[in-house]
Amino acid sequence: MTKNMGNLDRAFRLIVVVAIGIAYLMGALSGTLAIILGVVAAAFLLTSLIGTCPAYLPFGLSTRGKN
Repeated sequence: MTKNMGNLDRAFRLIVVVAIGIAYLMGALSGTLAIILGVVAAAFLLTSLIGTCPAYLPFGLSTRGKN
């Protein structure tokens, strides 16, 4: 898969993952909302680690600089 995420995009997603994790551990999230945000956090973590966002592919989007 072609990498289509820039460093800023990846860092932002990791910050969101950490924020969701902290909110969950502090007890601010529970029930259905916790499950939904947990799935979002898992997707953000995975896409940040591999550097590819499948949602960008159909639209030809990329936040990665032109190198």
